[in-house]
Amino acid sequence: MIKPMDKSCAPDAPAFARLLNLAAGKLGALPLHANDEFFAEKENLVQAHAPVFLDGKYTDKGKWMDGWESRRKRVPGHDWCVLRLGLPGEIAGFDIDTSFFVGNYPPFASVDALMTDERLTVHSPFDDLAWQEVLPKSPLKPGASNFFAAPGPARRVSHVRLNIFPDGGVARFKVFGRAQPDWTAVKPGAVLDLAAVENGGTVEAANDMFFGEKDSLIMPGRGVNMGDGWETRRKRQLPGHDWCVVRLGRAGVIQRVVIDTNNFKGNHPDRASLEACHAPAAKPGEVPASGWTPLLAETPLGGHRAHEFTGELRAHGPFT
Repeated sequence: MIKPMDKSCAPDAPAFARLLNLAAGKLGALPLHANDEFFAEKENLVQAHAPVFLDGKYTDKGKWMDGWESRRKRVPGHDWCVLRLGLPGEIAGFDIDTSFFVGNYPPFASVDALMTDERLTVHSPFDDLAWQEVLPKSPLKPGASNFFAAPGPARRVSHVRLNIFPDGGVARFKVFGRAQPDWTAVKPGAVLDLAAVENGGTVEAANDMFFGEKDSLIMPGRGVNMGDGWETRRKRQLPGHDWCVVRLGRAGVIQRVVIDTNNFKGNHPDRASLEACHAPAAKPGEVPASGWTPLLAETPLGGHRAHEFTGELRAHGPFT
């Protein structure tokens, strides 16, 4: 069986689709409320797996669909769903994915956003919040990814509202961008994981992601299975090696490094090394071409274990 392709990694996908999906369920993104979810639940919007279609599967309300689907609208207005992002961040673009919604997709959609520290719930007065439009009403294609760049200046947001006109179904909703933690809440001298996505870390580039996505490296917690990590295809051309570049959420002095091969047993890397640099002027997505300092010498790794390095580190930084 061929692995389904993540459409955000397809050759014709826009560059912003390689950024972090701030609306990923595994990041803690949560659909808070939809005005209508008669046919299919809003929670499907943030599922990690690619949408599927099961021929002949029905519920007591109609055809089972892998997405959020509202009933046919008989009155003026439109349908909407409010989502709390997994992490507050700056939005670069969207994918409003209508996979398998063909005769029942919404012909138009728009997106609003807001930044609030308030813990919104299903009972919050959503219409009274300070929403700002971040994607104007735009046409959608049926049964396809619909990529849209976020127009206007970047702003830090915590919640988004997906509006569909007038009704219909959306399989997945992705909000691509960069996490922006509140650094004012971090005490000076605090020890924290600067590579972690919740602290603004990003995986800027990787040479190969055949079996596992690069962003899995910096997600919260340990990998839950072999699919929850960065895994390359088997290398048949030697010499050579695979690599990835991680931008830290903030410049810092490195005291400890963890390389975790959890769940990788017969396919863990034989060895690993680390280099680091201080390049605060590097633009997002840019990999510095020089200035790299050896951080960890080429070191054997074992399978299914967390490797911690402290005294072995050859430099401490600060690094970015």
